[in-house]
Amino acid sequence: MADITRRLGWRHLRSAPTAHIRHHKRGRLVHDGRGLSFWYRSLSAALSEVPVDDRELAMAFHARTADFQDVTVQATVTYRISDPAQAAERLDFSVDPDTGSWRGAPLEQITTLLTETAQQHALDVLARIPLADALVDGVASVRQRAADGLAAEPRLPATGIEVVAVRVVAIRPEAEVERALRTPAREQIQQEADRATYERRAVAVERERAIAENELASQIELARREEQLVDQRGINTRREAEEQAAADSVRTDAEAARKVRLARAEAEAARETGAARAEAQAAWLRVHGETHPDTLHALATTRLAENLPRIESLTLSPDVLTSLLPRLGRPDGGAGA
Repeated sequence: MADITRRLGWRHLRSAPTAHIRHHKRGRLVHDGRGLSFWYRSLSAALSEVPVDDRELAMAFHARTADFQDVTVQATVTYRISDPAQAAERLDFSVDPDTGSWRGAPLEQITTLLTETAQQHALDVLARIPLADALVDGVASVRQRAADGLAAEPRLPATGIEVVAVRVVAIRPEAEVERALRTPAREQIQQEADRATYERRAVAVERERAIAENELASQIELARREEQLVDQRGINTRREAEEQAAADSVRTDAEAARKVRLARAEAEAARETGAARAEAQAAWLRVHGETHPDTLHALATTRLAENLPRIESLTLSPDVLTSLLPRLGRPDGGAGA
């Protein structure tokens, strides 16, 4: 909408670059173009504002397929007014000189024209195909048919309207039908999920079996190695006992030989000692045999005196004195007795 201000009975209009302004004064075109700005008098001016920007028209309508199923079509049409002068001549784009607002509803007329034209071609396409095909290929078919139909519509170029693009967002059936159509797919998906679950469980069971087999094989191998260890320990123990016995035998033989040698040495020493003692005794006896008996007595008395205990005091009884006195009085000291 144009921006209009008032100054002393005059009006000033300032439009946007996306609006085409046509100013007629007393039936004569004074201003014609985009983004204009000018002064005018409201009593003698006739103004038209035609938007020339691209506009989006969203539409939603119901259609029926070949198998009598109701569907909802959601589409968007992009259009623009390519010939503002022709559009202003065919549609009422006049604005109030005082407020700048449209006196009519030109955009609603364009919307009705585009919606009915696109809907007509979409209904024609969907009425010839069943619901399944409409849900699978209907979007492309309806879009192409609506675009071709709008391009071939003679009223649009005569009104200065150009269709830029046609987009079909969705074609959806009724809620109950949509749920019914989703059921087989859901069941199939559920079956695939169940099969995946079973396969996963089977793989898990197989892996558990493989793990159990590996553990059993490990236990068997461990038992076999333990058996080998026990056998090796027995062999080592037996070998150690044999080596110990051999060592004991060698040690015993060595000890016996040592004892034999020691006994022989002791016997030899005893024999030599005995011979020496015998020789000494013989020499001793020979010396004593050659010695005078008095000398021997003296030696015996001396040896006896050496071996007697020490006498601190001597007590002589009268009987001893009586027996000794006659002997002491003899010249030979009792030799005759």
